[in-house]
Amino acid sequence: MIPNLWYAILESDEVKKGKPIGVTRMGEKLVAWRDTRGAVTLMSDKCPHRGVQLSVGVLKGDCIQCPFHGFEFDTSGACTFVPANGRNAEPPKAIKAHTYPTREAHGFIYLWWGEPCESYPELPFFESIGEDMVYGSLRDHWATHYSRAIENQLDVVHLPFVHYNSIGRGNKTVVNGPLCRAEARYPGDNLLDIWVFNETDRGQTPLKASQMPEPNRRPSLQFRFPNVWHNWISDDVHVMIAFAPIDDENTLMYLRFYHKMRTPVIRNIVNFFGSLSNLYIERQDKVVVLTQQPKRSDLNIGEKLIQGDGPIITYRKIRRGLIEQAESSLTGRGS
Repeated sequence: MIPNLWYAILESDEVKKGKPIGVTRMGEKLVAWRDTRGAVTLMSDKCPHRGVQLSVGVLKGDCIQCPFHGFEFDTSGACTFVPANGRNAEPPKAIKAHTYPTREAHGFIYLWWGEPCESYPELPFFESIGEDMVYGSLRDHWATHYSRAIENQLDVVHLPFVHYNSIGRGNKTVVNGPLCRAEARYPGDNLLDIWVFNETDRGQTPLKASQMPEPNRRPSLQFRFPNVWHNWISDDVHVMIAFAPIDDENTLMYLRFYHKMRTPVIRNIVNFFGSLSNLYIERQDKVVVLTQQPKRSDLNIGEKLIQGDGPIITYRKIRRGLIEQAESSLTGRGS
């Protein structure tokens, strides 16, 4: 995983008031819970006293109680009560559970994976998905690294083969470009805009990205590091995915179908058919992507890429750069 970025790792409705839940994300066992105000805490799912999972404990006001010996921890991870020491005893400062910076927005719970900061960057999302939009959502587990799942959504070459009877109909096998531009709209941001210009093979030579005219339309695809993707179908219809890393070999896909049909009955119908369509297309991808080796993508893993793989090459370069930047920052602090 890339350090020092916000990751969308859960949907808001997965964490309910009154009950902690245990999840595995970023290769770590975490416990998620809401305090009495409804704010979410993400904490290591391991009691620092004897290593028991806190997620099988209970909530006591704004604290979580370990089920083994009753130790209580607040939202900062500080131990506030040790029953064996008595109610009037000073809680031991050395016993502290690890917590993660957490934010909640857009119906997602975000985790900051990295060094604590005085000032955190904005949460990754897409400006074109306005608050006037509603969505249907579904979740699907993929047994592969999240980078492979992401790259599949940046791959414009596979469309007429994997999706020959859905979004790849028309046998548009020739890939012009594609155009892929990286930009940053705020500190810490990395946004990829991708324009797709596939067409049927008439014997023509595909245009290189440098030969493409300036696009006069919105991008077809967008990806915002580290783990959110967006298919801009129209101003009124969007498909969005958050790729939540479970560990190095597993990813939970959060697929959303956004639209503007707010009338309850119509909204539910659109949500149902939109989500069903998303699932069908996603499952076509899944059958193929799960066979890729190695499971984790990176530069120089032995693949022979072509011109049409431009967005994947750009993604890998930025991803590798962000990892090296974070590693360099840590080395600099230690020297």
